[in-house]
Amino acid sequence: MTKSFTIPRSVEWNENYISLLDQQKLPLETEYIELRTVQDVWESITSLKVRGAPAIGITAAFGLALAAQNYEVESIQAFKTQLQKDRDYLASSRPTAVNLFWALDRMVRSVENATSINEAKTKLTHEAIRIQIEDEAVCRQIGEYALSLFKSNDKVLTICNAGSIATARYGTALAPFHLAKEKGINLQVFASETRPVLQGSRLTAWELKQSGVDVTLITDNMAAHTIAAKGITAVIVGADRITANGDTANKIGTYGLAILAKAFNIPFYVAAPLSTFDISLQSGKEIPIEERNPEEVTHINGHRIAPEGINVFNPAFDVTPNDLITAIITEEGILYNGEYKDSIANLFQ
Repeated sequence: MTKSFTIPRSVEWNENYISLLDQQKLPLETEYIELRTVQDVWESITSLKVRGAPAIGITAAFGLALAAQNYEVESIQAFKTQLQKDRDYLASSRPTAVNLFWALDRMVRSVENATSINEAKTKLTHEAIRIQIEDEAVCRQIGEYALSLFKSNDKVLTICNAGSIATARYGTALAPFHLAKEKGINLQVFASETRPVLQGSRLTAWELKQSGVDVTLITDNMAAHTIAAKGITAVIVGADRITANGDTANKIGTYGLAILAKAFNIPFYVAAPLSTFDISLQSGKEIPIEERNPEEVTHINGHRIAPEGINVFNPAFDVTPNDLITAIITEEGILYNGEYKDSIANLFQ
C-alpha cells in the first residue's frame, strides 16, 4: 500500500480567531492554538510559536484584521488611528524579518481609501487572505525555479526551517524538496539542527518526514565533515531580509555554511520571495540583528546546561555577504552572483 504524505500548514483564518500551529511544541506534539486578540498574535511571534519570515507576515496580517474587528470607534479616522497603533505594536514583535513590516504596511495601505468602518474591516480581512493565497503561489514558483538547479540523487544541505510551516505552503528553501517528492525526483536532504532553538531538528526534520522526503539530521558542527563525507552537492537556505546588493540575513549559522560551500566549491543558494527584499538598505551592515534571551543558550527544555552567571552572546541571525551566494531564487526567476545590484533594482522598478 502506498503511504500518503501531507505538506503541513501553520496558519489558518477562522473569521473570529486565528488557528496557529504551535511550533514550540513540535515535534513531540502537533497542537493548534487559537489567537483571539492582537496581544495573542504579538506573543505568538515573539515566543516563536510562529516563525519563518513569510508566516510571521501572514500571522501579523491576520492579527491586524482580527484586532480591527473589535474596534469600538465612531469614525473612520479614529479607526485608522487605532489601526496604526496596532500596526506599530505588532511591528515591535521581531526586528529582523522584513516580511513582518511589509505585510503590516500593506494592510494599512489597503484601507487608505475606505470611507466607512465596515468597508475598512472587510478590506482588511480580504487583504490578509490575499497575502496568504499569494504566498502559497509564490512559494510554489520559487520551488519550481529551485528544482531546476538540482538533479536526481543530489544531496543538499540546509539550515533552520524555510519550509511550509514557515510560509503559507511549500516554503522557500524547502519548496524544491516538497515538489521533488510530488514529481518523483529523488533528493536527499541533510538538515542542520540549528542551535540554539533547534528549528532544524524540531521543525525541518519533522516537516520533511511528514512530506515523505529523504532527510538526515546532523548537528551544526558536523557540517564540514558531512559535506566531505556524504558528497553534499549544494546548500540552500531561506532568508529573513535581503538588501539592495544581495547581502542576506538568515538564521545564525548560515554565514558559516556559505563559507564552507565556497571552501568545498559547491553552490550556495538563497531562496526568498520579493517580500523579503529590503532595497531601502544598501548592504547587510545596515540590517538590525535581533539578540534573544540568554536562556535559549544556557538551557535546553528548561534544564540548565551552562554555569550560572556565564556571559552569553545570542544573536538570532547573521548576514551572508553577496559574494558568497551563488544565486538568489525568487518567484520572478533566479538572480546570479555578480549581477545582484542591477537585477534586484530591476525587480523593483
